[in-house]
Amino acid sequence: QVQLVESGGGLVQAGGSLRLDCTASERTLSNYVVGWFRQAPGKEREFVGCISRSGGNTYYADYAKGRFTISRDNAKNAVFLQMNSLEPEDTAVYYCACSTKVVLTTRTNEYDYWGQGTQVTVSS
Repeated sequence: QVQLVESGGGLVQAGGSLRLDCTASERTLSNYVVGWFRQAPGKEREFVGCISRSGGNTYYADYAKGRFTISRDNAKNAVFLQMNSLEPEDTAVYYCACSTKVVLTTRTNEYDYWGQGTQVTVSS
C-alpha cells in the first residue's frame, strides 16, 4: 500500500504559478510511474501528465504542454507539478497517482494508488 499526499494547492490569479508536491509514505516511490490528474466540478477526471520511474521521461496532455512541468526527486520520495501561466480553466482538484506499469500511461485505471487531492483555484 502506498499512501500519497498532495500539497501546494491554493488560490492564484490568472497568469500566476503554483507548485504541487506529491509525497509518499513508501520509501520506494521510484518503483512507480507517477501521474497527475485533475477534476473540475461536473467534469470527469482528466490526465495532466506523468513521469517515468527515473524521471528521464515525461508526457503531458496537450493543454499542459509548455505550461506545466513534472519532475521528481526520488531521494526525497517526492514528485512535483510546476504550473505556470495558469488560467481559470485550470481550476480543479489535482491528484497524484502511482502506477506499477513500466511505461508511461494516461489511463486512470492503470494507476494503482491515489492521493486525496489538493484544490487549485485560478481567479480571472
